[in-house]
Amino acid sequence: MYPFTAPYASPTGSPIRELFRYLGEPGMISLAGGYPAVEQFDADGLKRAMDSAWSMPERCLQYGPTDGLCELKDEVIALMRRRGAICSADELLVTTGSQQGFDLLLRILVAPGDTVLTEQPAYPATLQALRLQQANIVTVPVDEFGIDTEHLASLLDSGSVKAPKLLYTVPTFANPTGATLSQERRLALLQLSAKYRFILIEDEPYGDLRFTGEAVPSLLSLSQEVPGAREWVVYFGSLSKIVAPGLRIGWTIGSKEIVRRCIVAKQTIDLCSSPMTQAIAAAYLAQGSLENHLPRITAAYQRKCEVLCDEMSRSLKGLISYHRPQGGMFVWARCETGNSSILLQHAIERRVLFVPGRAFYADRIDNATLRLSYTAPTISEIRTGIHRLAMAMEALSAGAPNRENE
Repeated sequence: MYPFTAPYASPTGSPIRELFRYLGEPGMISLAGGYPAVEQFDADGLKRAMDSAWSMPERCLQYGPTDGLCELKDEVIALMRRRGAICSADELLVTTGSQQGFDLLLRILVAPGDTVLTEQPAYPATLQALRLQQANIVTVPVDEFGIDTEHLASLLDSGSVKAPKLLYTVPTFANPTGATLSQERRLALLQLSAKYRFILIEDEPYGDLRFTGEAVPSLLSLSQEVPGAREWVVYFGSLSKIVAPGLRIGWTIGSKEIVRRCIVAKQTIDLCSSPMTQAIAAAYLAQGSLENHLPRITAAYQRKCEVLCDEMSRSLKGLISYHRPQGGMFVWARCETGNSSILLQHAIERRVLFVPGRAFYADRIDNATLRLSYTAPTISEIRTGIHRLAMAMEALSAGAPNRENE
C-alpha cells in the first residue's frame, strides 16, 4: 500500500527487544537484556552533577553545538587520555548513545552493496543496522581470545574479500561472547587495517567493567605503534553501561575528515544531543564521580558473574558449556542438549529469559548457543533463574511439548 524503501519493506526488529513482552509476566526473571544493575546507579553523584549543571539553566535548555558541549568534550578527552588514547576536539563528536555514532558512520561511508566485515557472533543492533544499510556482510569467526585475525588475514590475502569498507569489533568483553581480544591480535588487526585501508571500528562500552585479569590497551591507543593505523581507527565510547543508559551519552573518535562528515549527517537527525544530559555528564566526570564509583560497580558485577557461573557448573553440568569472562556483562554458552530457541520456549514457561544465539549470527548460525547477562538481576534471581533453566533443559532433553512445536 505504501511506497516503503526496500530496506523497510519487510523489516525485522531487534530479536532481543522482542523478548521484552515477556518481562511483564508475573515472576519472570530475565538473564537476557544487557541492562546495568539499577541498584548500582550512582543516584547521589548524578544528583550533584544535575545541581551543578542547573547552575546555568540556559545552557541546559537551549540548543547546543552539533559536535557536543565544549565542557563535555574536554572531559571526554581527559577520560580518553587516562585510558591511554590521545585525541583532539575536532576528532571527537558527542552522540546520542554510541549506536548513533555507528549509524552516522554507515551513512557517510557505506553504500548498498559495499562489503563490511564483522566479528561473528556479533551485537545484533550492528547486524540490523548493516542490513538496513544494504551492506554486504562478511563474517569473521571469534574464539575465547576475540576475532580470529589469522582467518581474517587469509580472507584478505587471498582476495576472496575485496575492498571492505569497515570492520566492526567489540574487542573488550565482547557482546555476546564476553571475549577480550589479545594484544597480539589487536596489533595484527591494526596492521591489516592499515595494509588494506579499511575503517577499523572499535566499539568499547564495556572496557571499564574489568574485575579480573590485566587490562589490554585499546585499539585506539595501540594504533600509535602501527605506522599508518591511527587514521583508520574509529572509536565508539559510551556512558550507558558505566553511568546510566538514560543519559544517552556516547562519543565517536576518528579522523577530522570522518568526524566533520558525521557532524553534517547528525545535523539532519537531531541537530544536537541533549544539552541538558551533556551538561550533567560533563559535571559528573569533572567531579571525579565515575572513577570513585566504578570499583563499586565492578565488584558487584564480579560477584554476580561468579554466582552465575558457579550455579551453571553445579546445576547444568554436562548440559551447558561456557566461557567465564574477566569483565563486562555477558556469559556466552552452548546448550549441549539441543536448539536454544526451542529451549527458550521451555524457559519462558518456567519464568526465565535468555537470548538464543541465533540473534547474533549473520550466517552459519550455531543454534545451540545462547547469551546470559548477569548484571541486572539480583543474586537471588540469578540462582533461581539458573535453577529454572535447568528444569527447562530437562524438559528439552525429555522432548516435552512446547509452544514452538505445538
